[in-house]
Amino acid sequence: MRCAVALGSNLGDRLEQLQAGIAAVGALNEGPHPPLISAIYETEPVDCDPGTAAYLNAVIEIESSLEPPALLSKLQAIENAQGRPTDHGYHAPRTLDLDLLYAGEYVLQSAALTLPHPRIAERRFVLRPLSDLRPGLILPGTQKTVAELLTCLPHHPSVEPFVA
Repeated sequence: MRCAVALGSNLGDRLEQLQAGIAAVGALNEGPHPPLISAIYETEPVDCDPGTAAYLNAVIEIESSLEPPALLSKLQAIENAQGRPTDHGYHAPRTLDLDLLYAGEYVLQSAALTLPHPRIAERRFVLRPLSDLRPGLILPGTQKTVAELLTCLPHHPSVEPFVA
């Protein structure tokens, strides 16, 4: 099944952290085609303490036969390997943040995982890179395409293409 993962980093060498995360998630790809990888965007922090550094964000889509909880476990192991503490604040700065956005047509709600991601339609920093990959995708439980959801969001906080 096709699964998308949002990546974000705002601590340390953000670009290096994001590229390492993309490589690690990409290595989970089981399909005959390479992963789809969005452009990288620089994003103003959302709901963070004043002075929080800007994030770099991207989305990668892979093919996986893992059940969503098992895939989530692999993503958390990647975060930990990149230096993200297991006990972290909700909007705390991070070396690498990986969010499972969707896993095929799964609709799931548990204490550990909700699919599709419950705030995907509210986050420009997720929808903008996802629209690079799948603008016509309609997520389970929604009526609009990713591109249409993106046009419904305000332009703040800014999500701009990253220039190294």
